[in-house]
Amino acid sequence: MTDTLHIDGEPATVETLAEALASSYAAFTSMQVEGGGVRGLDLHIDRLKDSANELFGVAPSEQKLLDRMRAAVGGRTERLSLRVQLYLPAITPRRTFAKGEPRVLVKVSDPHPPLRGPLRLQTRDYARETPHLKHVATYGTIRVSRMAQQAGFDDALFVGPDGLISEGPIWNIGFVENQRIVWPKAPKLAGVGQALIERGLEMVGLDSETRPISRADIARFVRAFICNTATPACPIQSIDSHEMGD
Repeated sequence: MTDTLHIDGEPATVETLAEALASSYAAFTSMQVEGGGVRGLDLHIDRLKDSANELFGVAPSEQKLLDRMRAAVGGRTERLSLRVQLYLPAITPRRTFAKGEPRVLVKVSDPHPPLRGPLRLQTRDYARETPHLKHVATYGTIRVSRMAQQAGFDDALFVGPDGLISEGPIWNIGFVENQRIVWPKAPKLAGVGQALIERGLEMVGLDSETRPISRADIARFVRAFICNTATPACPIQSIDSHEMGD
């Protein structure tokens, strides 16, 4: 399908799209639509509202966000990928003080396929700016991911200045320890995929723990996986020279 773009509920024009492209101060969330529904929709809405309050001082209402998303989807029931981005054209490098309710850009495209594994990860010293936000400043994450790939790995696993494992470019990581999932405790994005796994662990007889994990601690784990909204779980084959089990 051809990607479609809507801004504030209307098809994007050259003028409105130019404003959006010029705005690098923005937050977004991405989700997969199946049969007209979204897993963890409440988590995506909360992420957008929290990000808007922090970045712009005002957040669109939940109803407005849902209306903008429905207008873009247009009643289609096939599988789709949806990206909802918030930005405020009044904020520029010369006008950083502006506040107000952000505009809502919705991009509809073909569904993103899940990441395929098992993956070979390389730890890299890197931390995203304001990691608790899903923002559009992706130069650093792409560069670090490319560096890992150029070194022969599939992707990068970030290690912060405190020496702790945090996240990957577009995913969270979980380690398996007996009947428990261990999530890294570090500055990172609270992923929707991770939250959905948390909601279901008890149903499959597992529990979880969040604790600091250093590079040296990786060798204690025999299994690990990554997750995001398009990838419920993807196994990890190795991290640096440490091999993981099936």
